[in-house]
Parts: sequence; structure tokens; C-alpha cells
Amino acid sequence: MKKHYVLLALILLIAAAAWLASQFLHGGLSARATPTSAEIAVARRVRHLAIPAGARATLNPAPESPEVLRAGMMHFADHCALCHANDGSGGTSIGQGLFPKPPDLRLPRTQDLSDGEMFWIIENGVRFTGMPAFGTPGHAEQSWHLVRFIRRLPKLPMEELIEMQRNNPRSAAEFEEEREGEDFLREGAAAPQPESKHHHH
Repeated sequence: MKKHYVLLALILLIAAAAWLASQFLHGGLSARATPTSAEIAVARRVRHLAIPAGARATLNPAPESPEVLRAGMMHFADHCALCHANDGSGGTSIGQGLFPKPPDLRLPRTQDLSDGEMFWIIENGVRFTGMPAFGTPGHAEQSWHLVRFIRRLPKLPMEELIEMQRNNPRSAAEFEEEREGEDFLREGAAAPQPESKHHHH
């Protein structure tokens, strides 16, 4: 009788493993697939366990001042927006090509993290995702500025989004296109204006 229970338990274990595999490999190995709820739940749990308890309790030493928020905004536009988008939605071509996709930083899933947790993720990255470790010795204040700015994302005004767009990294092709546009405007301004002809009747 005991053998039957062991066999049943083994069958159930194999079935559970097969179900989990189907959930995690539902899109094959393609990064285009959308994570299932099971994947999201496991990823959140792993992230939580990966962050040391001491880091979660660390308070942000950077004041919530206009200067700190601006520094965080400019750093985000230059380093983070490529994947996360200026508004934190993650709606960029690179971000959507990653697996798992970058989280929407405006939503509770991120906003409910402590400042210490956000700082730890920025500094150390997250394994098996597209999130790299940005921490460099002696520059921790930049990560704390980013934490302050990320808190602001849910209510970011349009004028700041426009300013961020002007500070996003540009490719060589974009630089060339921008330079050609400026040259065209300069040439148009420098071109001699046709003389107006007066007709006498």
C-alpha cells in the first residue's frame, strides 16, 4: 500500500513540474513572450529574498529637494529611460524586447518597495533580467537621487517629460539628422532675401 502512495506522490510531482515548465516556457525561449502570473509571482518572491533585510531598512540620505529631484531626473533620462521610458512605463522597443519586461515603475509593485530596496536594486541589479548593476564606488548619491525621482514618476508633469526627452541619449544617426536640420535652418536664415518689387501704375 505504501508503494502506491509513493507512486501517486511521484506522479503528482511530475505533473506539477510539467505544469510549471509549461508556464515558464509557454513562449519557448523567446523574449517576446509575456510573463505568466506564475512567473511574475516567482520573480517577485525571488527578488524579495535576494535583497538583504538590512538593505530594506536603509533610509534615503538624499533630501527631497528640487535639486535632488532634478539630478535624479537627468540621470534617469540619460541612463534608465532607454529601457524604462521617460515616464517609467517600460514602453520602449528595448524594454519590450526583454524578458521579463521592465516593470511599470509608477505602479504599486515598485512604489511599495522601500527606499532601501530600490537603492539596492539600482546598485546591484537583478540576476536573469535586463537590469544591470549601476553601482560604482563613491557614487552612491546618484542612486539615492534616482530613488527620489522614481517616487515622483506617478505624478510627473508633462513639461518635465519633454525636458527629459531632450536629454535622452541619441544615436549617431539621430545626431547626424539633428545636425543636418540645424545646418538647413542656418542656411535658410543666411540666404539673401529676394527684393520686393514695386509695381507702379
